[in-house]
Amino acid sequence: MPSISTQETTLSTQKRPLLAWVLLFILALVWGSSFILIKRSLVAFETDQVAAGRIFFAFLFFSPFLGVQARNTDIRMSVRSRWLALLGAGMFGYLIPAFLFAEAGAHLNSSLAGALNALSPLFTLLIGVVFFGRVLRIWQSLGILLGLAGSVLLIFYSATGTFSVNGYALLVVLATLCYGININIIGRFLSHMPALVSTAWIFAFVGPIAFVILVFTDFFSKLMLPTASVSLATLICLGVLGSGVMSVIFNRIVQLASPLFAASVTYLMPGVALLWGVLDGERIYPVQFMGLGICLLGIWLINKS
Repeated sequence: MPSISTQETTLSTQKRPLLAWVLLFILALVWGSSFILIKRSLVAFETDQVAAGRIFFAFLFFSPFLGVQARNTDIRMSVRSRWLALLGAGMFGYLIPAFLFAEAGAHLNSSLAGALNALSPLFTLLIGVVFFGRVLRIWQSLGILLGLAGSVLLIFYSATGTFSVNGYALLVVLATLCYGININIIGRFLSHMPALVSTAWIFAFVGPIAFVILVFTDFFSKLMLPTASVSLATLICLGVLGSGVMSVIFNRIVQLASPLFAASVTYLMPGVALLWGVLDGERIYPVQFMGLGICLLGIWLINKS
């Protein structure tokens, strides 16, 4: 299979299909809203319940598809030969980031979490260079430095707009590192599989893990509480729409364009997250806008090269 760098060199000479751009904007709208949905889910559920719950509901969504696909001999053989990549994509792309974002969401403004998520393309490139043979160009090097500088502003300024170490922001950065690993795994090992197949089997590996985690909490008893109805609705939306349907769309964008182009959804997500934050009464300080702007400039340079 060609390396990611070879694939992207070929794709860079082609016009990206209109469908890829349309799907990218839909993805940005939904995923940019996920941070406010996490915030609403945390009203009634604990952080580990929100994290595992969204993965479990996504798994339930894909269960009927898994039942049909499991009867297909070609799909079974493909899954058997790629099981490690599917498990890795599930862990780094969904399960681990879900816990990191849930914990961060309990302590950070949703708008700040959305802004930090813009680092995903930076880590996509770095992981590609270190482990997948991508070639790093000079403009991309400058973009990395700018992205890191912008993230420093976002990480070291607290919700009050004063300079301080914001440890919970580092959890979001770690989640974007996981996303970078996941995108490269999909681009290198899973891009040959239909998006619905690869995504469904990714959740087939991590969904049962999430269920076991939920069993050891009071999650299922909370489902019956009237006070948890709104949080349950937002959690189901996070799982089915955010982690389920949008994951299929994301994997399809990787196939239509490239892993780095798909990661560029984070160009648009911070704007959606910031808008939700403002509507929710969150205060956003000029230094945070500055940090986001520097990050986006760096990511633009990374994609431009």
